[in-house]
Amino acid sequence: MSINIGHTLALSAQKLGDQIGLIEAATGKSLSFAELNGRADAFANVLAKGGVKAGARVMLMVKPSADFICLTFALFKIGAPVILIDPGMGYKNLLRCIQGVRPEYFIGIPKAYLFRLLFPKIFASVKKSFCCGNSFGVFGPNLCTAADHQHGSYTAYDAGENDLAAIIFTTGSTGPPKGVRYEHSIFYAQLRLIRDYYKIGPGQTDQPAFPLFALFSTALGAKAVIPDMDPTRPAKVDPQRFVASIEKYGVSYSFGSPAIWNVIANHCESNDGRLETLKKVLMAGAPVSGDLLSAMYTVLPADAEIHTPYGATESLPIVSIEGREIIEETWKLSRHGKGTCVGRSLPGIEIAILPISDEQIKILEQTSFLPAGEIGEIIVRGDVVTRAYENNEKETTMAKISDGKTFWHRMGDVGYLDDKNRLWFCGRRGHRVVVKKTGKTYFSIPCESVFNVHKYVFRSALVGIFSPGMQDYVPAMIIEPIKDSTISEEQLLVELKQMGADSQLTSDITQYLLHPDFPVDIRHNAKIFREKLAVWAEQKLEGQI
Repeated sequence: MSINIGHTLALSAQKLGDQIGLIEAATGKSLSFAELNGRADAFANVLAKGGVKAGARVMLMVKPSADFICLTFALFKIGAPVILIDPGMGYKNLLRCIQGVRPEYFIGIPKAYLFRLLFPKIFASVKKSFCCGNSFGVFGPNLCTAADHQHGSYTAYDAGENDLAAIIFTTGSTGPPKGVRYEHSIFYAQLRLIRDYYKIGPGQTDQPAFPLFALFSTALGAKAVIPDMDPTRPAKVDPQRFVASIEKYGVSYSFGSPAIWNVIANHCESNDGRLETLKKVLMAGAPVSGDLLSAMYTVLPADAEIHTPYGATESLPIVSIEGREIIEETWKLSRHGKGTCVGRSLPGIEIAILPISDEQIKILEQTSFLPAGEIGEIIVRGDVVTRAYENNEKETTMAKISDGKTFWHRMGDVGYLDDKNRLWFCGRRGHRVVVKKTGKTYFSIPCESVFNVHKYVFRSALVGIFSPGMQDYVPAMIIEPIKDSTISEEQLLVELKQMGADSQLTSDITQYLLHPDFPVDIRHNAKIFREKLAVWAEQKLEGQI
């Protein structure tokens, strides 16, 4: 059987035919599984006639829509690796990413096409472009219109295990975004996990806040609803529209960042609303609080499940836990600085903890596993774990550890395994603050939990500030208060300092600052850019430490 996702769509079309496979909530446009597959075939035929062949890299810059999904499937069918970059990462990062992957073909809406023309050197590797949308002839024929007049099936490329399917970029929350190589075997393994573990398939209706996840849903035979929202601004989602499409189309399953579900939970609570059809919710992209889980359970059916899978662009999903276990067992520990419990390994996935190191670890024999309860660096092995970054040998060698015929991936996170073999997340390796003078290490998630329980704190961030006088790093807590709080800044700082002094984790932290609006990642609007906050804090405290 082929491991090409393009082939799995064809199989879904054979089985489900005229059943609705995809809906655009913004337009009401719908396509059956047969129409989805037919449109993907039409795009594949047009692109193939235009010179796109197996192995040719294609940059896709099209807004979330039926055509985005069909174009992606078309490129899978051709065997042409699709390059996907979040446009919201900022144009400097965007240009750096494009230059690093050197696409041969470009497909974009007119606005993206114009962007390409403005930076000819960056796009110098592109030998042909296709405009998806009406440019009144300025950018050539409309690819979407051409597909309307194209008929005939397209036989999907018989992809091998090591054939490249896509290059997907990380959020860049701890450095420049990196292009992650996704072979067809990685997507196929993810499909299998989503189908078997989360039970997604025919009869389900998915509303994914991250557009790429609609590929998995439709490939598995589930109906996908593309929500009416800007996926690069999930925290700015319009809750009325998001909820309206859930109710209108009977959505039973939805994936989104905690930032989205916080907005939805507040909206439902304020309007006495319930999401009666939504039986399964996945939250990922940042630690999920027990308070958010409790709020969501109140608006879901009694038998609904909430899962908080853990992973990264390089390996997803690898660990998961159901929300009730968090509320009943782990949340009270998280509130007291034990980290965030993200659950147990999924089938076929191995998790281990190593002593923390900022150096390369070439082979596993260079280190050893830590016992349960001891915080260290999280590593993972399994068939959803990607093998390399694109054109970035330095980062690849830093992230991979050879172990015989297999390898482990260094998540870049720290945490520990408990006596029930559950993984606890304690933050990014690069976000820990090490004070050389005392030998003490502060971990972001445990320290921040001390302050996040304050009713006027929206979120907090631990950062390390370099002290010229001490020639050492000093831990500092930066707090983002809730909007429209009724407490003065002076009183809030007094209370926070007292909370810090009362905790063993933070008792010797003396630097506290308030920040009105934390910088966060584009993809999930939840990962805090602590590096930017550290620079801001150093400027604020210049000469004081």
